[in-house]
Amino acid sequence: MSVGFARRQALGLMASTSLAAAVPAADKKSGPLYKDASAPVDLRVNDLLSRMTLEEKVGQIIALWATKAEIMDDLTFSPAKASAAYPASFGQITRPSDRRGAPNGSTQAGGVGARWRTPKDTVDFIEAVQTWAIRETRLGIPVLFHEESLHGYMATDATMFPMAIGMAGSFDRELMRDVQSVIAREVRARGVHLALSPVVDIARDPRWGRIEETFGEDPYLCGEMGVAAVLGLQGESKQIGPDKVMATLKHMTGHGQPQSGENIAPAPISQRELRENFFPPFRAVVKRTGIAAVMPSYNEIDGVPSHQNRWLLGDILRGEWHFDGAVVSDYGAVPELDTIHHVQPDLEAAARAALRAGVDCELPDGIGFRTLVEQVRSGKVPLEAVDLAARRMLTLKVRAGLFENPWPRRDWDALTGNAEARALALKAAHRSIALLKNDRTLPLTAGAHRRVAVIGPNAAIARLGGYSSIPRQTVSLLDGVRAKLSGRAEVVHAQGVFITQSEDRSVDEVLLADPQKNRDLITEAVEVAKSSDVIILAIGDTEQTSREGFAKNHLGDRTSLDLVGEQNDLFAAMKATGKPVIVCAINGRPPSYPAVVDGCNALLECWYPGQEGGTAMADILFGDVNPGAKLPVTVARDAGQVPIFYNRKPSARRGYVFEDISPLFPFGFGLSYTRFTIGKPRLSSERIGTGGSVVVEVDVQNVGDRKGDEVVQVYVHDQTASVTRPIKELKGFERVTLAPGESRTVRIPLGPDAFALWNLDMEEVVEPGLFDIMVGPDSETLQSVTLEII
Repeated sequence: MSVGFARRQALGLMASTSLAAAVPAADKKSGPLYKDASAPVDLRVNDLLSRMTLEEKVGQIIALWATKAEIMDDLTFSPAKASAAYPASFGQITRPSDRRGAPNGSTQAGGVGARWRTPKDTVDFIEAVQTWAIRETRLGIPVLFHEESLHGYMATDATMFPMAIGMAGSFDRELMRDVQSVIAREVRARGVHLALSPVVDIARDPRWGRIEETFGEDPYLCGEMGVAAVLGLQGESKQIGPDKVMATLKHMTGHGQPQSGENIAPAPISQRELRENFFPPFRAVVKRTGIAAVMPSYNEIDGVPSHQNRWLLGDILRGEWHFDGAVVSDYGAVPELDTIHHVQPDLEAAARAALRAGVDCELPDGIGFRTLVEQVRSGKVPLEAVDLAARRMLTLKVRAGLFENPWPRRDWDALTGNAEARALALKAAHRSIALLKNDRTLPLTAGAHRRVAVIGPNAAIARLGGYSSIPRQTVSLLDGVRAKLSGRAEVVHAQGVFITQSEDRSVDEVLLADPQKNRDLITEAVEVAKSSDVIILAIGDTEQTSREGFAKNHLGDRTSLDLVGEQNDLFAAMKATGKPVIVCAINGRPPSYPAVVDGCNALLECWYPGQEGGTAMADILFGDVNPGAKLPVTVARDAGQVPIFYNRKPSARRGYVFEDISPLFPFGFGLSYTRFTIGKPRLSSERIGTGGSVVVEVDVQNVGDRKGDEVVQVYVHDQTASVTRPIKELKGFERVTLAPGESRTVRIPLGPDAFALWNLDMEEVVEPGLFDIMVGPDSETLQSVTLEII
């Protein structure tokens, strides 16, 4: 039992399912209005704001990360130090689960190299901070804690699900919502109320190391996955329940198509392109959920960095979309207005510009916003600007229920990484793995081969991807195959090659493994393979070779899309044995490996499949699960094709001298162990008005001999318009599960949004005309019918 818990228990302040407030609830008749849970949110915030000093207001819009050192004795919170360093309190703490700010804590940006606190240490720390904030500060305002949760709570023992790009490939909204609900429960159980997720940047450049964090290239798919993620994290209301967290929508915008594919590079994107492709996922989430926070992007658009872009954050986000939550900065982005973008002369000016643009809270340490007290007093910043930002952050706290219950749950340990979560992680991995090639080698039959070789740099390690911590368990591909074939066949293993010299994704310099040592390892692998009946080859990326490049000395983007190191040599050596070679691509970027695709017998795109990935891959390899995922990105044949995406304009891709212009794999592509037929689409009406809707019907049948999943995809093309239109745009999808011989009629409604465009006057309208309505299993294999809009 922690000291903080024992203290509150002695005070009789324990709730039935969670740790109650460290002070009794205010008397509704005599206590301050801001503590009255039954009062309207805006009135509570007005009352609290009216009582606050300038220092207290500014305190609410900063955070502590490296500056946690000012309030800690090693890992232990010090009330005395906190009161001395922050007499006006502070609003937020960044990542309580890491050691940032503690002696021997990592100084790596992004915190990925930090030594984690134990879960108990984290809970004790949060309890102690909240006890101080409520009992020992003048107004008793609870502290807001935030954490990363891209594909799982980035903290020790939490469940790690498949990476975002894999989850997008599931084309499964319900699964996304279920996964995010578990993530929310695990985050909230330890006393954290704000999660920095999801990412809805559309990603059009696979050289960009952060593509793994996205839901792919399509605006509609990114929007649907984003909406499902937010509903899973937050629930249906702006007021979150006891097992939910506030979500943060990021990064607005243009982040996924940077110049040269380099992280934070300028995004030279026109307003029409922004409105038609990059804005829609953000707008969908803002319009359809109660999203709590939005994070601007590091990059610039048309010469204006997002963190000082009043048009982006004011006119669009708050004006056109009516967003009423908080805008929180990306880590270090406010100082970068000076240090990288050079649009402000110093830190103080950067803070003024960000605040004026609508940034309400500066993360991770608020070093710019800490200057605002003096800037207000000197007349450089209007008090009203600080009041507005503080109001939005306090509103976030009231909506999160922090004044009523800021505490970790007593049963936090049982709610984290439990059997239910592990089962969902396995299901998510099953539904995220795509079969891209198969000459009938798959599925394998357990026991049909005397000896099975599992070879490669990604065979014996469970790769989780970026923004991951250390879960309670992981299963590698080798683990999964051995468990599957226990007592049925001998499983042999060889490393094949190493990709990098280190497996620590936090190290700055990425060094490829020694080529000569790899050649020796390939020789050893060949001997293992020769004695086997079939080869399962696990290749791809590591968390070093594709990652967030957050500094000049910490890069993560690449020029080549092919395998790095001696992996192609390893594949060629395996192929030369004459044995069947099944490739499991384990990575965060699309598998642009032409030699591998041409030469292998079967290829599974596994992405980073999460902590249960090894079991999931084995289940699919041996036919216990039939793969049904699709590609959420177009896979380039060569980096020279980049940017390459399916919803291109008609004038694009005329051709290259000496090269094929087609992608290696098209968007939406994925095979199955069974076969499906998709009939010609039918429309509920052949003619509608500009404000009308239509239902697309299509018959789907499983004509194979296995139960399986198909993703029915609906695309739209405006035949003639006032501005150029893409050759096709995804506007609907549904993943269906069918038994052998079973058929189903899928009905997908299309409303005015599916046909709208931004015209010459930059107005969003539906223009009369003819529209191709195309349906199929991917973006290339389509049947169409014509709709007239009058």
